[in-house]
Amino acid sequence: MTSQNQPPQGSQNSHLTHFDHAGASKMVDVGDKPVSERRAKASGSVRMAPETLQRILNKSFAKGDVLEVARLAGIQAAKRTWELIPLCHMLPLDGVTVQFTPCPPDTLEIAAEVRCSAKTGVEMEAMVAVSMAALTIYDMAKAIDRVMVIDQIRLEEKSGGRSGEFRRS
Repeated sequence: MTSQNQPPQGSQNSHLTHFDHAGASKMVDVGDKPVSERRAKASGSVRMAPETLQRILNKSFAKGDVLEVARLAGIQAAKRTWELIPLCHMLPLDGVTVQFTPCPPDTLEIAAEVRCSAKTGVEMEAMVAVSMAALTIYDMAKAIDRVMVIDQIRLEEKSGGRSGEFRRS
């Protein structure tokens, strides 16, 4: 960012909404905004040794089914995003899904989708779900693979609200 009042390159907003005119942090007031259907999808990946991926897929960890524990962690984290990220609003989530796709020999793709009817979007909830699922995979497998890499956590698409549709190309 070049200055406090300039958006990052690629941004569509002309100002940063989480700061007041003096540069102090503030929670955006969404009280006058209409409720609308909101949806966001995020993705990320965990790269690991091929043997680690096979053990995860074979459910051969003493701690339990790594992917089911990671799925629950992602869902729970999405529901608590407002407690984790300053200035996020508490949202009444309608649905959270976390999916895993193995990409042999060494990568596990993670995708999350979050939906709600609210006055603000669920992009952060989707990215937090992916992040926590990835961190849980790392935590459960770190005893056998400390060189795992969590990679490419990003928003893939969103819909709803004044800013409309976004889809990563």
